[in-house]
Amino acid sequence: MAEHAGPGWHGTTIIGVRKGGKVVIAGDGQVSLGQTVIKGTARKVRRLSPGGYDVVAGFAGSTADAFTLLERLEAKLEATPGQLKRASVELAKDWRTDKYLQKLEAMLIVSDGNALYVITGAGDVLEPEHDVTAIGSGGNYALAAGRALMESDLDAETVARRAMAIAADICVYTNGSLTVETIDG
Repeated sequence: MAEHAGPGWHGTTIIGVRKGGKVVIAGDGQVSLGQTVIKGTARKVRRLSPGGYDVVAGFAGSTADAFTLLERLEAKLEATPGQLKRASVELAKDWRTDKYLQKLEAMLIVSDGNALYVITGAGDVLEPEHDVTAIGSGGNYALAAGRALMESDLDAETVARRAMAIAADICVYTNGSLTVETIDG
């Protein structure tokens, strides 16, 4: 994914943490244009409930592109109720092969409380090895912090919040205004 979601647009850090029977997806609220913060309270983590089946998704990249992908994921989940992996693979397949979708610049972290995946436009559906994953401008910072915190007795939400705070201290395109969604496994 390109780090720029448009001409000069930056921003977003999303982390997913699976620990203690829960999955937490947290995202910051900053959207920047060049060196200017355009918005500090954007909501980049959403709960989807197609047919009563709960899924939490966080996105990095172009907002319009991400919303398009979230709508497609929701449709895939409606067609394959309770099968997040299958819906994610179908979305990634479409994203990679459809000429319209190929132009979309975003990444997703999704979870149904059991599985945790990163979905990319390259056709990837990746499950993290260490039960923590992150995407976006500050993703590497949040991932490193999250992996270090996983060794502690902190719960999933606390790991996610602390990792995001560390990322916000390091990455100028990440702020501390968080949206946090928890889903039980």
